[in-house]
Amino acid sequence: MTKNVKKSFHTGSVKKTITIKASKEKVWRKISNIAGLSSWVIDVKKTTYLSKKRRDVGAIRKITFTDGNTIEEHIVAWKENEYFTYVATYGLPLRVYVATIAIKSKNKKTTQLTWQSYFNSKKMSMKQFLKFVTFMGTFYEASLENLKRSLEGTSK
Repeated sequence: MTKNVKKSFHTGSVKKTITIKASKEKVWRKISNIAGLSSWVIDVKKTTYLSKKRRDVGAIRKITFTDGNTIEEHIVAWKENEYFTYVATYGLPLRVYVATIAIKSKNKKTTQLTWQSYFNSKKMSMKQFLKFVTFMGTFYEASLENLKRSLEGTSK
């Protein structure tokens, strides 16, 4: 007899912060290139613009991962040298995904970066959802470590 697993919508969030030994301007230059994800976000094969706009509110990107999955994201808030917020409109097992990447100076040569998201799933079991949340946390951490290495000029 097959056990009937209850599937429902779930809400969650992930927040990861890292300190990088680089100026705020250098970090912003890297992260604000919204199509340059393959240089630091894990498993990204390529990122392309779907809009003429390359920065600021209204810019749209398509991310292609090494496994072939794609995600479409729209920039919905932007404060130069401080943060940007984006929403995923396609490609995730979610009804809603909104994330912000924000930076602040710790001093002239050190920057703190925070990547946080809020999401609401499509119908899935609690076990599936918790697995997804764990995956997102690991994904953010590994990507931020790549970013740190690339900006600090250190290798693995």
